[in-house]
Amino acid sequence: MSKTILAIDDSPSILQMVSHTLTTAGYRVIEAVDGADGYDKAVGNRIDAVITDLNMPRLNGLDFIRKYRSHGASAGVPIVFLTTETDDGLKREAREAGATGWIAKPFRQDQLLAVVKKVAGA
Repeated sequence: MSKTILAIDDSPSILQMVSHTLTTAGYRVIEAVDGADGYDKAVGNRIDAVITDLNMPRLNGLDFIRKYRSHGASAGVPIVFLTTETDDGLKREAREAGATGWIAKPFRQDQLLAVVKKVAGA
């Protein structure tokens, strides 16, 4: 049974690249266009990991994590930020909110796969 990854990004091209990279590697991907959409999909589906952007309309990545972590469905689900932001204070804030890891954009496909495999398994 393949692992299900929720990918959240308001950039259609980034979302497409993440989805293509993961589906080619055998993962099932659920796409969400912002944090609010991502939250609805996260609590409405069984997922094995989340990859989320930070800067998005309606609900940004940090607020998504805080809201999702307050829901029981998030227990044990790793969350990885995929963002252009590299500020150490922001990384610390993300970890405190419940993020598991951080990947800077632009990303390499092999890097994304390695992180997803590490946090969600093959």
